[in-house]
Amino acid sequence: MAGIEPEEQLKELGATLTGIEQVLDLDSMRRDIAELREQSADPDLWSDQERAQSVTRRLSHLESELGRVEGLRQRLDDVATLYELAQEMDDADTRTEADGELASLHKAVQQLEVRTLMSGEYDAREALVTINAQAGGVDAADWAEQLQRMYLRWAERHGYPTEVYETSYAEEAGIKSTTFTVKAPYAYGTLRGEHGTHRLVRISPFDNQGRRQTSFAGLDIVPVVEQSDHVDIDENDLRVDVYRSSGPGGQGVNTTDSAVRITHIPTGIVVSCQNERSQLQNKATAMNVLQAKLLERKRQEDADKLSELRGDTTTSWGTQIRNYVLHPYQIVKDLRTGVEAGNPSAVLDGEIDEFIEAEIRWMRQQEQEPA
Repeated sequence: MAGIEPEEQLKELGATLTGIEQVLDLDSMRRDIAELREQSADPDLWSDQERAQSVTRRLSHLESELGRVEGLRQRLDDVATLYELAQEMDDADTRTEADGELASLHKAVQQLEVRTLMSGEYDAREALVTINAQAGGVDAADWAEQLQRMYLRWAERHGYPTEVYETSYAEEAGIKSTTFTVKAPYAYGTLRGEHGTHRLVRISPFDNQGRRQTSFAGLDIVPVVEQSDHVDIDENDLRVDVYRSSGPGGQGVNTTDSAVRITHIPTGIVVSCQNERSQLQNKATAMNVLQAKLLERKRQEDADKLSELRGDTTTSWGTQIRNYVLHPYQIVKDLRTGVEAGNPSAVLDGEIDEFIEAEIRWMRQQEQEPA
């Protein structure tokens, strides 16, 4: 908005914020908050731990979102007053302060606007994330572990709870695979653009000749299933294996065969869980993961059929989505949106919001394009 007079910028931001308020439906949000507060005050709620945690997470999210919108509206009014004061007093310092607040406000409104673009059927769900090492040997396993840390750090930065269900460690370094959830409303809608292959180029710390190595890791993002979802799973289609949970170096997490691996024979989908202490709990969690993956598979098949009827060539956004180059120069670049970052260390420490926001806008644009 550079070059536009502050009055016009304030007017445009006000209109954008009004549109956001209409899409989010603040009155409905306030009613939901009141209802959730009533539920959370029920002493019997915590007899069902899972439901109680879901209610409190949802309440916290809505209160935070409402406060965020109301706070931006107040800031918009305050900065308008600040400009009026600067003009009345002919004060350059106050004008500079107002300009800085206006730039900050513009960025904050843009970030909130991204939230209104998430209107898919499952966008409001929590996210189930699976990371797999692909081509690149030990470097790929190490890269998969770095990606796991990146997303867990991203969630931590936002205050989103996470739970790691299973991690399969590689022999020399890194991990073969991992599955974890991001337990926040709209986590799936936020992260679904991260689905695909992530490519790392660097001097390999595992090559004694110090050669450059390219390695790949794949991300699979699916929405967490809810009670309203219906996925038929025939027990005869399942192979259930139990094994001993283990961590890096083969040290036992516990001394019983409590970890569970479930193979869905018709599709070849394999899921595991080893974070719980009992085999029954691990099996229940693994079944939830399997349901989520089968639900996403069905959704994708339906989308493919619709795409075929419409004459679209593809419903996916490609496999390789982002390059992380650490040598001979340093850059992280998204292949779809063109967004770049010159500080890979910060990105790998979870600073990926710029990429995520650009992806959401890009995906919405792709979905709106006529067939």
